[in-house]
Amino acid sequence: MLVQENLSVRRACKIVSLPRSVMSYQKSPRDDSSLIEALHQLVEKHPTIGFWKCYYRLRRNGYGCNHKRLYRVYTLLRLNVRRKARRRVPQRIKQPLLIPGSINEGWSMDFMCDSLVDGRRFRLLNIIDDYNRESLAIEIDTSLPALRVIRALNQLIQTRSKPKSIRVDNGPEFISDRLQQWCDDRGITLQFIQPGKPMQNGFVERNNGSLRKELLDAYLFYSLQEVREMAEEWQRDYNHERPHEALGNVPPVFFNPFP
Repeated sequence: MLVQENLSVRRACKIVSLPRSVMSYQKSPRDDSSLIEALHQLVEKHPTIGFWKCYYRLRRNGYGCNHKRLYRVYTLLRLNVRRKARRRVPQRIKQPLLIPGSINEGWSMDFMCDSLVDGRRFRLLNIIDDYNRESLAIEIDTSLPALRVIRALNQLIQTRSKPKSIRVDNGPEFISDRLQQWCDDRGITLQFIQPGKPMQNGFVERNNGSLRKELLDAYLFYSLQEVREMAEEWQRDYNHERPHEALGNVPPVFFNPFP
């Protein structure tokens, strides 16, 4: 346009009453990298934190940005989209899988799942004694929350006394505050294996494999009652009749390494 009218920049700016600096001004790109990194670290450490909590925390840590700039970056990272915080598992220390010295010294628990012929899913809670691999309980239902786990344990300690420890994985029922409180009240240590390391709970995993192969994969089930009855029959055979290789081919209830 200036070339077509044969006007200089100075003349054109004078005509429209603008300073010449307007023509040479270029908006410098804003570097938000440090702010983005700080927001990422903050949200990673505090998954449920909201915008204003982020703003005041960052201000207190020396970031002098105003709330408008922060909100622009906040929405750019889609942190304004409501998100459900995932419950994080504390770091677990590897626990060696040791054979207890006597009955009731250490138990193990784990869950399994399967389905009926009509497609309905059900769960199984297996509890064993690590000393002789005896199957202590097989709880079966469509849902087995922490309260059902506690109920099964209460029934067991009424007939067998309480164990010193119980080894479990990091399932939601096992990491519940209710189960932890139940164990604390009775002086029982709840031992957690490391996430993704099922063989750290190898005794009950071996029991699960036998139950899967010899019962769940071998039959079709039409009702929960049918599953319970056949699981009870399997448990009786497993404990009293079935040879266990790790025990010198002796059934669990007859295992006695020191006759």
